[in-house]
Amino acid sequence: MKDLLAEGSRSFTAGGHMERSIRERVPPLLTDLYQFTMAYAYWRAGRHEEHAVFELFFRDNPFGGGFSLFAGVHDCLLFLRNFRFADEDVEFLRSVMPPDTDPAFFQFLRCLDCSGVTLHSVPEGTVVFARVPLMEVAGPLPVVQLLETSLLCLVNYASLVCTNAARFRLAAGPKRKLLEMGLRRAQGPDGGLTASRYTHIGGFDLTSNVQAGFLFGIPVAGTMAHSYVTSFTSLEEVWPQTLSAVNGDHNLVDIISLTKGWLSRVCELLGAEPGKIHEGELAAFLSYAIAYPQNFLPVIDSYSVGCSGLLNFCAVALVLCELGYRPVGVRLDSGDLCKQSLDVRRVFRLCSEHFSIPAFDSLIIVGTNNISEESLAELNSKENEISVVGVGTHLVTCTKQPSLGCVYKLVEVRGRPRMKVSEDPEKSTVPGRKAVYRLIDVTQPLCSAAETRAKVQSSLQTLHPRHKRLQKPDSYTVSLSTSCTECNSTDQLSPSLRCRN
Repeated sequence: MKDLLAEGSRSFTAGGHMERSIRERVPPLLTDLYQFTMAYAYWRAGRHEEHAVFELFFRDNPFGGGFSLFAGVHDCLLFLRNFRFADEDVEFLRSVMPPDTDPAFFQFLRCLDCSGVTLHSVPEGTVVFARVPLMEVAGPLPVVQLLETSLLCLVNYASLVCTNAARFRLAAGPKRKLLEMGLRRAQGPDGGLTASRYTHIGGFDLTSNVQAGFLFGIPVAGTMAHSYVTSFTSLEEVWPQTLSAVNGDHNLVDIISLTKGWLSRVCELLGAEPGKIHEGELAAFLSYAIAYPQNFLPVIDSYSVGCSGLLNFCAVALVLCELGYRPVGVRLDSGDLCKQSLDVRRVFRLCSEHFSIPAFDSLIIVGTNNISEESLAELNSKENEISVVGVGTHLVTCTKQPSLGCVYKLVEVRGRPRMKVSEDPEKSTVPGRKAVYRLIDVTQPLCSAAETRAKVQSSLQTLHPRHKRLQKPDSYTVSLSTSCTECNSTDQLSPSLRCRN
């Protein structure tokens, strides 16, 4: 992927950055007030040492689909590891809790941590289904109660956007490169970072989010915006106007004159009208090519693809090839992407053959333009020459379904099952602790991000295509046994993950 979309990546120790990020993003006060009032009531009743178990699950598969992907467990573990209240946290709680709260409770909070909490979880990146416990959180009753909102916050969106990314990957097919570029449309900075991280795990290859690359080691990539193109009006704005060849010859070439010559030849080859070519666009392309001759990939639809953008690109790209550089390709951001990509590829092949420039055969075409799951599936069903698809709004905002709807329900206290019986039968819970079993897979250790990304694809491969259909999938049958002893313990899916302080 070197040079693709001006890709850049550096090697960082991601673990330290991620842990600092979690401490800053998810402090212990990032929860609902009623968690503290319930914890106080437990403590006041002398129940603060009772052992309790909660389960985290969702009730329906998202996007009308047949599966979901579980994500966020690594963040949950980092959150538990760092869970403790600072003096300023406790003082703020004094100011917002009812005035008759016993002052001794705040000292109790100051000493709390998660050393007594155990987390059992489905492996991150695994295909999961509705109502199956994704996480079991066990420990002192007030502590595991306080964790509810934060754990839901860490799992809900991560799993949702990871699932959304996997659906985009299924729609795109396995070979086409996918670029996540939704930061500017995300629900705030944290939403943007979470989206970049978990869409990569869900199957996207690249992100435009530089901070995500820094924190999580995701390959970053980018092209140019229309604003760069429209900021130029004439060739007089190009500076410097020279470029040396890549072979080490330090003699500077007058790139303006050379480009004009190539542009004339391209227009003659294609029968184009030189008078319709936008000089400012040509100036923008030249200026960028001089700055990054090995990463030249402009957006070519600022004015007209056929009458200006494509011609200007070919002229500048031919200059770069003559000087020994390898241009990367073009980006299309409007109109009929399939048809335009075919027209662009035809021109590339004509230039390659007519001017004997084989590098034009390997130029890539990037397609963007408010891509949705449906438009990507449609694109994949039509003839086109798009090499890379950039997706933003519909990916990171999960426009088809904004929330996964995970819940966190009490299932056991002091070794006795607990059940919620609701006026809405759909909200009733299955009492008691449960173990998740599957006929394949065994207990596994916590994985790295790269391993989790690979696990997503291997986990999806185990799912029958009828359950992976984007429209009207068959439901996957999840059975509830009368006793976990009916299952072979060597087939248990969930690893035991203990947070130690």
